[in-house]
Amino acid sequence: MDTKEKIVKDWLIRYTGKSLEAFGEYILLTNFQKYITLFSEITKAPIEGKNNVMSSSTSKNITIINFGMGSPNAALIMDLLISINPKAVLFLGKCGGLKKRNNIGDFILPIGAIRGDGTSDDYLPKEVPAMPSFALQKVISTTLREHKLNYWTGTVFTTNRRVWEHDAEFKDYLQDIRAYAIDMETATLFIVGFYNQIPTGALLLVSDQPMVPEGVKSMEKDEVNSKIFDKKHIELGINSLKQLINQGETIRHLKF
Repeated sequence: MDTKEKIVKDWLIRYTGKSLEAFGEYILLTNFQKYITLFSEITKAPIEGKNNVMSSSTSKNITIINFGMGSPNAALIMDLLISINPKAVLFLGKCGGLKKRNNIGDFILPIGAIRGDGTSDDYLPKEVPAMPSFALQKVISTTLREHKLNYWTGTVFTTNRRVWEHDAEFKDYLQDIRAYAIDMETATLFIVGFYNQIPTGALLLVSDQPMVPEGVKSMEKDEVNSKIFDKKHIELGINSLKQLINQGETIRHLKF
């Protein structure tokens, strides 16, 4: 295996236990095995690769993949996906709301991401902005409005640092940059997707309010919130990609 293309073709199969031909042309990405289970329940599609690093499920040209947590894994899956050249990739991620107006269960449609991750620096210079596919975000916006759901737009700060909620200096920094949310994957997905010429978007669900001590995510709170909001998150992702499939639009070259 002496080229990137040969490596990623082998590794996507190895990590997922799934043949390249079995993947859909439209990809949902998640960090949670629960999302794979919900997708399977909604679509009646089997779960594959339960004993592999990345489990997945495929229904009607849509494949959902659990790639794990963090920016290194985000970069990895976007590199692996060049082996199947997907028409669109949509990240269904969870984030911490950084504004008082953000409530748990709110949706954020990011118009950009701040590159605090470090991993994306290996792909493009720091001055290159982490931006989603506008056409893909537009479709997600339409889906949200059709479901009569409001949403926030703004930037999300992506960090490699998982435990920071105790750090007052870092919180001051987050206020200074005026980010709406914080996560560990979005900027990396946008940058590596752009680098690999894969149309990439994201729909984030506010799962905690980490700027205040009582808002920090706990196991108990997460279980309660997941039961309320996770299924809707998955349904919005599926319906957004179905719009693209039904309309036959090419995301990379769509003109407005």
